[in-house]
Amino acid sequence: QAQLMESGGGLVQAGGSLTLSCAAYGITFSDNVMGWYRQASGNERELVARITPGSSTNYADSVQGRFTISRDNSKSTIYLQMNSLKPEDTAVYYCFSVHLALAHHPNLGSWGQGTQVTVSS
Repeated sequence: QAQLMESGGGLVQAGGSLTLSCAAYGITFSDNVMGWYRQASGNERELVARITPGSSTNYADSVQGRFTISRDNSKSTIYLQMNSLKPEDTAVYYCFSVHLALAHHPNLGSWGQGTQVTVSS
């Protein structure tokens, strides 16, 4: 059974940086698209970034140039380096994993429990 374990959330001042990690278990990591969604209070969940098995990346316009997603296949882990954080980045960040064949249907994949990121002004 797939399990995703997130870490690295916390409280940071605006302009600061955080790095989120997501370790995957029970999946063939190299066959999966991995990524991050976030959900702010009262808002819908939105895609932040995703990375394919071949390390192609996609970012939300709101984080382009500030966030960097990467993967380490040897550790079955992805990372989200978040720089120049803004108060509007405050949200619960969820890691997801979905087989490449279902890349456009992340709801059919596996999800972590979420990690809170709070950016103070």
